[in-house]
Amino acid sequence: MHYDHNPRFPDNFLWGASSAAWQVEGGVLDGGRTLSTIDLNSRTKAPFADNSIAVDHYHRFREDVRLMAECGMKSYRFSISWSRIIPASDGVVNEEGVAFYNDLIDELVANGITPIVTLYHYDMPVWVDEELGGWRTRAIVDKFAEYSRVCLERFGDRVKYWLSINEQNMQIVYGHWLGTSKGCDDWFRDQWRINHIMNLCHATAVNLCHELVDGGKIGPVPGLVPIYPFSSDPMDQIAAMNAEEFTEKIWNDTYVYGEYSDFVKSYWERNDIDPGIEPGDEDLMKSAKIDFFAVNCYRSNTAKWAPVDATPQEYELNSHGDESTKLKFPVVPGAYQLVYNPFVEYTAWDWEIDPVSMRYCLRYMWDHYRLPMVITENGMGVHESLGADGKIHDDYRIEFLRNTAYQIGLAIEDGCEVFGYNLWSFTDFLSTGNGIAKRYGLVYVDVTDEQLRAAKDASELALTRIPKDSYYWYSNLIRSKGQDWGNDFARPSAGELVETAHV
Repeated sequence: MHYDHNPRFPDNFLWGASSAAWQVEGGVLDGGRTLSTIDLNSRTKAPFADNSIAVDHYHRFREDVRLMAECGMKSYRFSISWSRIIPASDGVVNEEGVAFYNDLIDELVANGITPIVTLYHYDMPVWVDEELGGWRTRAIVDKFAEYSRVCLERFGDRVKYWLSINEQNMQIVYGHWLGTSKGCDDWFRDQWRINHIMNLCHATAVNLCHELVDGGKIGPVPGLVPIYPFSSDPMDQIAAMNAEEFTEKIWNDTYVYGEYSDFVKSYWERNDIDPGIEPGDEDLMKSAKIDFFAVNCYRSNTAKWAPVDATPQEYELNSHGDESTKLKFPVVPGAYQLVYNPFVEYTAWDWEIDPVSMRYCLRYMWDHYRLPMVITENGMGVHESLGADGKIHDDYRIEFLRNTAYQIGLAIEDGCEVFGYNLWSFTDFLSTGNGIAKRYGLVYVDVTDEQLRAAKDASELALTRIPKDSYYWYSNLIRSKGQDWGNDFARPSAGELVETAHV
């Protein structure tokens, strides 16, 4: 549809930004926290920094919230670290960890910022993995329920929007990259047992939220990458549908309908896969009625048919953002292969720059499921360093965010129910597997991977926060309720930039 006016957003639209505990907090052993599996995984990503310090949000959250408030943000999506809440298998709640999140939530609420909280964002406690077998055994379901109950009971008086598991689909599709496959001998088959156990944890959290939080709403957080057919060849359309099924639709259908699709059941039968479904599991899954979808969408993919005799290819990500580690698209013989799209540009990491994919995604999800949506991740990761004037002039990010936000508005005009846009990310922090070299933030954090690796603790680093041009542009967009799309934004002089104080 074409509209003869700029898109209009609801008055109560939640303009905000997002983060994840392990990527932003640091302080991995501070305040009673113990290690998580993603902490160990991040140590394998040299030459990039691990997350021991990250950007020290654990000690500097008040400053970060102040910057959010000055930007005019209406919401902040973040995750809770399971290891900070229940650091050991004895189940004893770490009151220091609870106090940290209470203080963060109180600070947000005091500044008129709605907290949107993710229960699980890749950071399984090491004790869960080593003592219980992690996602590989059903013992995790009860432990995840205990952890979820603590969070919902302690924070549910102020937090009304909850998210269960971040990008469950990506934890399966990228199981080797994210470490989900650890301990599995036959990932081809084991991934479906792990996925089923994740579904049980998700369903348990959904039901607990509705039981324990007055007015609480909860939804899943799929990682959505719209799949376009490469051409008008009918088999390319089938390939796009296959890619969609194996990377996202299977999960979305299960969240909404509480049962597995005929497509995936047929796939399991053909490949002798036992997903480990036991009596009562399907009843639990059906009982868990989600209230909305949280949407993570950065880009699109393009698929074409892959003949049965095609050479298989694993998905290999571009991990350095240069020619040394070019992306290798997956080839699944007899199903699909992903290919470059000649109609879009690409980032240094070979990610499609495609703001229209957001409108496509929202339209697709609304057409299929008719559930409200909130965007919880979307952004552009780039190499950045301070200019001679000590600032970041990120016109490229402004262009990306402007075009994406506009497409969100068009999707709302198209009839989709979308209640917020929380871009990735507010500050720079550690990207998954790329350290701080891949920067997404509206606010620059003046530190490098080399400095983070060399420092013994955060006190050795300034970690100065410097708002980028995109920060001021986004502030104007928020304050205009989605009507000011231009580049004419007010920016303080260098002497007026916010100074960092170690809180």
